[in-house]
Amino acid sequence: MSATAVASATKIRLKVLRQDGAGKEQRWDTFEVPYVDKINVISALMLVQRKPTTTEGKNVAPPAFEAACLEEVCGSCTMNINGGIRQACTALIEEVGVLVGDTYEVTLEPMKKFPLIRDLVVDRSKMFENLKKVRAWVPIDGSFDLGMAQPQDDHVRQLRYALSRCMTCGCCMEACPQINEKSAFVGPAALGQALLFSTHPVGKTLDSERYEFLTSDDGLSGCGNAQNCVKVCPKQVPLTRAIAQLNRDTTVYKVKKWLGM
Repeated sequence: MSATAVASATKIRLKVLRQDGAGKEQRWDTFEVPYVDKINVISALMLVQRKPTTTEGKNVAPPAFEAACLEEVCGSCTMNINGGIRQACTALIEEVGVLVGDTYEVTLEPMKKFPLIRDLVVDRSKMFENLKKVRAWVPIDGSFDLGMAQPQDDHVRQLRYALSRCMTCGCCMEACPQINEKSAFVGPAALGQALLFSTHPVGKTLDSERYEFLTSDDGLSGCGNAQNCVKVCPKQVPLTRAIAQLNRDTTVYKVKKWLGM
């Protein structure tokens, strides 16, 4: 966007998909707020909260949305913005909006792969339940000092750091064509975390339980290799690399199990 175009903007028009709850009727409400340089979608929604009057002059309840860290760390403000999934806190209006005359137009919709709570708020609980399924934790017997950890190969350390950046935001789940109401596929986020803990010196002690789930119908076989997940991940988590590595590791596990090793 050129500096001249940005300078001509004076208003932001937010078109928000509204729904009071699951199964309730959907409707669109449009709001206008003043344009401010470098304003993001969350800040624009906060302006709407102060005076939730539609462009038709109707006073309505302010749109419900979630936000916490405001620095793309918590993942709670994930939503569909002009048809693309991302965090609203880092979505600058001048980058995501469509400039029509002197007005930036932005369409906001909730994520569609999660149960709706209200307006732009969804329930991401299934992502956390999926972490339980893949045993995404390090088992310990207590909080006492266990001494120095085992040294790790630097390549493994770098991979683990990249995988640890996942903030369970749901972007990868939203973009994955294999995630739908009829599918039990655990999803790319949980698979990335499965590899993270499988490469941990202590976390790998749960590999047999972890791999049993990953080789079930809900695990790796549900991936269609569309690779949409890695394209939309805001933290560049190497999800496709994780899935490929897990496919190899689980194959070795199943062969060894069949051979009785």
